[in-house]
Amino acid sequence: MDFEIINGDIASLETECIVVAVAPEGQLSPSAGAADSASNGYLQEILSAGDISGKNAQTLLLHKVPGLKARRILLLGIGKAEDRNNRSFRKAIIAAMSVIKSTGISQAVFALDDALTNDSDAYRQLRHLVEWSGQELYQYDETKSKKADPLKLEKLSILCAEDDTDLAEQALLDGTAIVNGTSLARDLGNLPPNICTPTYLAEQALELDDEFEALTTTIVDEEEMAELGMHCLLSVGKGSEQPSKLIVMQYNGGPEDDAPHVLVGKGITFDTGGISLKSGDSMDEMKYDMCGSASVFGAMTAICEMALPINVVGIVAAAENMPSGNASKPGDIVTTMSGQTVEILNTDAEGRLVLCDALTYAGRFNPASVIDIATLTGACIVALGHQASGLLSNDDQLAQSLLQAGEQSADRAWQLPLWDEFQEQLDSNFADMQNIGGRPGGTITAACFLSRFTKEYRWAHLDIAGVAWNSGKSKGATGRCVPLLTQYLLNQSATEE
Repeated sequence: MDFEIINGDIASLETECIVVAVAPEGQLSPSAGAADSASNGYLQEILSAGDISGKNAQTLLLHKVPGLKARRILLLGIGKAEDRNNRSFRKAIIAAMSVIKSTGISQAVFALDDALTNDSDAYRQLRHLVEWSGQELYQYDETKSKKADPLKLEKLSILCAEDDTDLAEQALLDGTAIVNGTSLARDLGNLPPNICTPTYLAEQALELDDEFEALTTTIVDEEEMAELGMHCLLSVGKGSEQPSKLIVMQYNGGPEDDAPHVLVGKGITFDTGGISLKSGDSMDEMKYDMCGSASVFGAMTAICEMALPINVVGIVAAAENMPSGNASKPGDIVTTMSGQTVEILNTDAEGRLVLCDALTYAGRFNPASVIDIATLTGACIVALGHQASGLLSNDDQLAQSLLQAGEQSADRAWQLPLWDEFQEQLDSNFADMQNIGGRPGGTITAACFLSRFTKEYRWAHLDIAGVAWNSGKSKGATGRCVPLLTQYLLNQSATEE
């Protein structure tokens, strides 16, 4: 499916459907007003009859509107001006795309002007339009015998003023890159664990290497990890027949001597809990425990397509956490790559065990910043629900940059404290630290654990346990936080340029 930017008079557009915005009390957006004038007040007559009130996300599809060359016009309610925000914007786009998909339209034009949100940034509005409409076209059928019917929608156009074309084209290109990155993250997350193994993730990274000239992938195997002293990461995969992998993707878009920004993803391709076995309820959803790594894959794909003029390293710590006679046991003590020792009191707190060695490895790149992304703690779901990623950092400026990127991308995070008082909960009688700190402040103590391996650089942790996938009828990976990470890197690119 293709996106394009077009200019012109709405009345003369030859297309299968034009989407225009209407508000309560018969208010029409500029494009809707132009269509109404061309039709001699036909749209206003429809509104006056009460067929649509203009409430947000309401839709009304009209055929053969007089004065317009388009076969259909879709009236899209956008609500009152004071109630418009990113949430209502996205709901409206989802509603419009639902109608477009259900009617078998092959070509549609969005002529929504700047009416859908109170955000004055036209670039961001247009990019979100591309992102959210594109994401509504996502379908997963990789493991189904009957593949989904091909999408009938072949082209989505966005009508804009000629003076805004350059801005709109950039928004379209960036939005498309984020859609592609998010879709890859969703695909990886949705794959079953018998397919999406650490080795499979390594193969996908090598495919990205082949696809993008600026990307170089290195796979560190278990033997090399042992030589590096990454015994903490290796301890997690001991119970599995699937070998663990450390996947390193280096994107070189900036000057060679520029310090890179590093993304580190938790890649537990299935998490049984190990010897500290989880309950059977919804254990199938533990295939999503690699969604942190999926977001790294997605962000790396997006920045490669955008050709950002910066350097970025994506690191994925991939392992499968299984119980067996060879698995790590509660009470085991292992030595990390940093030389610090860890008493494993709970083998189900394994994400921090793979991440700590990956974070130590990240230090060799002398990074400008390091961000790890992980479905790390159920406590984060209790604290923040399914709306925001948890954010903790050893650098306030970095934290603010990520919070800002979350607001800009509508992929929000919320900062939690990283106070020294919480560190005491990790004290061990037998090692430098234990891998759990008890129930109180579970998300914070998990980040405290990671912070002990990040003292040499600016670091932030994103706990995406509550946002990485949906359960129930809409079960599936969400692709978060690809938009947030990509926006952060876009901002860094603009700053460095």
